[in-house]
Amino acid sequence: MPDEPVFDIITTMGVIKVKLYSGTPKHRENFARLALQGYYDGTLFHRVINGFMIQGGDPYTKDSSVDPAKWGTGGPAYTVPAEFVPEYKHKKGALAAARRGDTANPLKESSGSQFYIVQDEAACASLDGDYTVFGQTVEGFDVIDSIAAVETDSRNRPLQEVKIVTVKLDENQE
Repeated sequence: MPDEPVFDIITTMGVIKVKLYSGTPKHRENFARLALQGYYDGTLFHRVINGFMIQGGDPYTKDSSVDPAKWGTGGPAYTVPAEFVPEYKHKKGALAAARRGDTANPLKESSGSQFYIVQDEAACASLDGDYTVFGQTVEGFDVIDSIAAVETDSRNRPLQEVKIVTVKLDENQE
């Protein structure tokens, strides 16, 4: 696998291609391993805020018997240590790790599986240095915008399911 592999996040609304940064090796390896194991297959983008970001990666979202109130709390039974790299910013298309809040998580450790993709860098700039950015969208910005534009409920949950069909290593690696 290349130092900065490209993965295809194949959704029901199109494909988002993301390059994983070499400067965040723990996050890169974790995302790649989960993707190649099929961990993300069938999960939903469960939190969508137009003008901000789209969030997915919670395994609870693939089981319709799980109360949607639990969405956003699932993941593997581990966290990933923070890897803040000053030049990795929350710009449009940035791939970053979700995490629990500062009170419960003073070390700012990342969720084992949940991630978000920045839609609007101005809205997310304040997150730099608080959440690990571990990749960047290289293609599919229109898909991010389309997902961000879906109608949501009062908890920012899409009314229309936006599913991650699979996440796979892109076939056209440099």
